[in-house]
Amino acid sequence: MGALAAPLVSSPWPRARGGVPDARFSAGPLTLALALPLIFLHSRYQPDLGFGVGGTTVDITLSDLAVLAVATAAALSIREQGLRRLRSGIPVWIAAAALLALVLVSLSYPLLRGEPYDWHARLVSALKFCEYTVLAPAIVLLLRRREDAYLPLRSFIGWSAAATGWGLLQYVGAVNEFAGKRPAQREPSFLGLHDFAALSGGALLLGVVALALADDDLLPRRLAWVAVAAGGLGIVISGAMTAVIGMWLAVLAVALVARRRRALTRRAAVAVATVAVLVTLGTAGIRGTALKDFAAFLGITQNPTPGAVESYSQRTVLGYIGLKIFLTEPITGVGYQGSSDEFAYGPQLAAAHRRFPDQPAAAFPSPAHPWGVQNLPLETLADLGVIGFGVLVGLFGTGLWVGVRGAATRAAPLVGVAWLLVATGIWNGLGIVPGIPLAALTWLGFGLVTIRE
Repeated sequence: MGALAAPLVSSPWPRARGGVPDARFSAGPLTLALALPLIFLHSRYQPDLGFGVGGTTVDITLSDLAVLAVATAAALSIREQGLRRLRSGIPVWIAAAALLALVLVSLSYPLLRGEPYDWHARLVSALKFCEYTVLAPAIVLLLRRREDAYLPLRSFIGWSAAATGWGLLQYVGAVNEFAGKRPAQREPSFLGLHDFAALSGGALLLGVVALALADDDLLPRRLAWVAVAAGGLGIVISGAMTAVIGMWLAVLAVALVARRRRALTRRAAVAVATVAVLVTLGTAGIRGTALKDFAAFLGITQNPTPGAVESYSQRTVLGYIGLKIFLTEPITGVGYQGSSDEFAYGPQLAAAHRRFPDQPAAAFPSPAHPWGVQNLPLETLADLGVIGFGVLVGLFGTGLWVGVRGAATRAAPLVGVAWLLVATGIWNGLGIVPGIPLAALTWLGFGLVTIRE
């Protein structure tokens, strides 16, 4: 590794013959490596145990057990090292705690206003939201030495390659996706569309960081290209343009940091830019019909599929409804996930129909289809008001600030910054959905930005 390439953690990474770490892998990193495939897996592919509590159902899946195993391994590591590794992330932990506290407090808002709000089900969802946050401090506590990152990184890349391979089989019609065989369209692999994009974006940016920093200790060059290829193709197959937006933000951030560290060569810059352009063109090609429909929605072209529900147009409608809900309770919002309830969106439907008269009825929320706002910033405004929106922006802003500072000398915070940026893009196509792979990538990113030693 060149002198300017930054280590993942401060200690050296001992090597054996053939460039393989002389790793005496501890139980913590091994637990994390084994847990990642389960955490990045759709719930329909997992057995679950469901039981009733307080009028609602609590489902425990393998991914929940995987998060619990990672949290347990991290807790056990505290006995050896204490909490000193978490000190550099104190601003992030404070911001995260503020968001979690607000989510839990907001469960009371609809009840205090006398709204028909199923607080039992929302409490289970809120606790799931809190559950995944443990991944942030856990990854800091478990990646104590350079060799500790060896297995988790390879597990992440290998799982991304497997997801892309399965998505390709779905694309050619060789295997079923959630709705059966539907070849030649965007595919969910074994995660779901947005979560497939999240896993793929994470792998792509992991490889980009290694290439931009010329850091063979983070990832050997060949493995970095495997991560780039699997991740880039995965984004294309998922057809998530929000992931493309996040990818460009992350690529630019990585390039700026690498250039400032004088590690970015012209050859690496051209390679990374070429990959980003190809991923953008490929994803746009997959979403060609949707983009044409959205252009017609904006009045630019004629609608090629009149009467159909088109995703970008529908998200615009739902975003409008979310803003109208926000204006009813601008300070506190209507409560965690309350924007998906009829008491919140129902009074806004008439205005939405007047504003978007050409949209089909199925594009609007209803008791049969409580679509939600499907945009994290807008749903945060609707559910948690300006207070919650400020806390959310503060959390991401703090994470990026801490990560950029650490990225000046280390690779792990730069990976964390890249993951947060690609996740930020994807969250613009999804509302507040806890316990999903995208949430896992987000919280892992918050953990990585704080690693300093």
